[in-house]
Amino acid sequence: MSLMDALNWRYAVRSFSEQQLEDAQVQQLLEATSLSASAYGLQPYRIFAVSSKSLRDKLLPHSYGQNKVSDCSHLLVFTVSTKPVTELVDDYFQQLGSVRQETLEQHKGYAEHMKSALGGMTAQAQLQWAHEQAYIALGTLLTSAAMLRIDTCPMTGIERQGFDEVLGLARFAQTTSFVCALGYRHPDDQAANKAKVRVPLSELVEWQ
Repeated sequence: MSLMDALNWRYAVRSFSEQQLEDAQVQQLLEATSLSASAYGLQPYRIFAVSSKSLRDKLLPHSYGQNKVSDCSHLLVFTVSTKPVTELVDDYFQQLGSVRQETLEQHKGYAEHMKSALGGMTAQAQLQWAHEQAYIALGTLLTSAAMLRIDTCPMTGIERQGFDEVLGLARFAQTTSFVCALGYRHPDDQAANKAKVRVPLSELVEWQ
């Protein structure tokens, strides 16, 4: 399926069928999402893949009655780091050294620049920045899922604190950003056949 065909096929699923995704499919989708762009390459977010139906049922009361949280095949909970950004920079360069066999000394100036640029923000601004990076990854997830013919529904209408408590995110120094349900559309989901409503390209894009 071509990219445009996949994007036209994709929509925010309103109702999921009982058909389950295979673990290999979810793994491939997660690998694709991990390759998403991210400021400085830091990826200040994590993804909790909830396959347990009983756990999804516990999250439902914190989802404003959106049954998709429970009915989907897998629920991906995107979380963002609550650690100081400077710690994320240190973690990144440790990983970089391991992957590229380069020393921290080789990147000392760049590391200091990153810590200065990001560390100068307030704690709230750092958290907002982390949420923005997670949304970039969501775009990669939705497109990749469409190419793989996996249905999705991203959701921000959730009680983040409730998700944090159910998933015990404090021990990971993480807090909930948003969720995305995965699975297959229910054959009776009428939203699947509705035309997309989008701003015309002539209005959306201004050539300069």
